[in-house]
Amino acid sequence: MHVIDAETVHEQLAYPGLIEALARAHRDSPPWVERTLMQGPDHGVHQGEAFLVLPAWFAGRAMGVKMATVIPRNADAGRPAIHANYQLFDGDTGEPKANIDGTALTLRKTAADSALGSRLLSRTDSGTLLMVGAGALAAHLIAAHQAARPSLRRVLVWNRTARNRDSLVEALHAEEIDAEAVDSIAEAIPEVDIICCATATMDPLIHGELLHPGQHLDLVGSFNASMRESDDDCVQRASLFVDFRPTTVEAAGDLFHPITDGVIEESDIRADLFELCSGRHPGRREEAEITLFKNGGGAHLDLFTAEHLVEQVAHG
Repeated sequence: MHVIDAETVHEQLAYPGLIEALARAHRDSPPWVERTLMQGPDHGVHQGEAFLVLPAWFAGRAMGVKMATVIPRNADAGRPAIHANYQLFDGDTGEPKANIDGTALTLRKTAADSALGSRLLSRTDSGTLLMVGAGALAAHLIAAHQAARPSLRRVLVWNRTARNRDSLVEALHAEEIDAEAVDSIAEAIPEVDIICCATATMDPLIHGELLHPGQHLDLVGSFNASMRESDDDCVQRASLFVDFRPTTVEAAGDLFHPITDGVIEESDIRADLFELCSGRHPGRREEAEITLFKNGGGAHLDLFTAEHLVEQVAHG
């Protein structure tokens, strides 16, 4: 059995290759997935805390499970908010194949998921990205988006805490990326082609009235019904896409609330990655179209990523 640490995960899962591996995987049928979410109280010191168990099973091929904790207050102590472990099993014999650092796997998988959505939905000439949120995932999302859209040369960064925002901008400068800290989301939106949000907000940060024709909105942060990064105007103005319908419609507040409130219908979601990658939906139809991609994650993505990782390790 392989034991794969975080350093190896990051070394082996370069974004161009991982994005392509996810695209290939989405041309097949999805595996059987489940999701167990245990949540802490909605107030007090443990607000927003969660424990997730995410199994996926391709009969005869592979099965795997991720166990993840979400502790938002870790950020105040300079620790990652998410920690995880992943176990991959042989789908034929049931034998353990790999024990993987799930935190690193989650960072890579989540960023590549959004980047695949961008490759299929954002304008090919997109030049500027607004990164909303400066947590551990932000640098990965920026790198993955740039791998999907090499035309992205400029990055604007907004975060509630200026210290974390400025640290991210400094790190981007060290990689010779044209990055700039911004104080206002509303003032930054007119300057950008892609907006990527990765926050733990309960109240929308992106308001649809601010969006401009041709923009692509990538929503990553909300993983339960109480979290929401975009308002009703966003989902009404944009063409709606998701990574996988079963893991987003009821799980993510960005879609759950507007559907429940009758603002939109579930049928307004035009396609997921399985439909986009298989060619059943063409993706962006017009240059002026506003596209919204809800990155809901899911056990299938962890399994796809773990399979690709083990293949890379075996051949590397």
